[in-house]
Amino acid sequence: MGLLEGKFAVITGAASPRGLGKATAKLFVEHGATVAILDLDAAQSEAAAADLGADHVGMACNVTNKAQVQQVMDALIAKWGQIDILVNNAGITQPLKFLEIEPENYEAVTDVSLRGTLYCSQAVVPHMRARKSGSIINLSSVSAQRGGGIFGGPHYSAAKAGILGLTKASARELAPDNVRVNAICPGFIATDITQGKLTPEMKAQVLAGIPMGRAGEASDVAGCALFLASDLSAYCTGTEVDVNGGSLIH
Repeated sequence: MGLLEGKFAVITGAASPRGLGKATAKLFVEHGATVAILDLDAAQSEAAAADLGADHVGMACNVTNKAQVQQVMDALIAKWGQIDILVNNAGITQPLKFLEIEPENYEAVTDVSLRGTLYCSQAVVPHMRARKSGSIINLSSVSAQRGGGIFGGPHYSAAKAGILGLTKASARELAPDNVRVNAICPGFIATDITQGKLTPEMKAQVLAGIPMGRAGEASDVAGCALFLASDLSAYCTGTEVDVNGGSLIH
């Protein structure tokens, strides 16, 4: 018996084959969930969903477009009758220095992470409230906590720190209706975003700062998401869970 038997989950930005979203989708399916993968490209989303099995759904969705987000979530609620879990995974990063951040860089990074998380959550909250049940999982980052990471510039840190504030404030507001909101803060994870961007010297330097001595895997983050999505975490809301191999112990 899986931890998510009979549950319906929506995961944004999950079409990338080696990304956190796809790994989370796979684990959710192993635990009995039916999953919708939302990403910018319809064909890629559909392919990723087909990869999970016949019952799963892939849809195009630009998380920064409020009307489109509402349309997609409404369609899923109509199809399934319920949405139990939302994972706000969509995000982009840019390795820019403080003075290099142009308006378009700031907008691109903060829009997807922050505005996207807000819009997707707003689209499912009335439904979750009405059912007095729901788990929303937001992806932040160790860079929000330590002030910069390995790749993301200061605008990325700001966006991911914003996610923490949004998570805690929405958790407080939605708790009376048993809608839980939690954040995951991954450290250095080997994914498509990080693939090939590190010189061997940079990688050695990064690993030297991680007590566990290895990069995280997408599955490490997925395991945490499974915990937060399931009833195992029934009394957890407004939390930030660190998945960083000990690289930030605070």
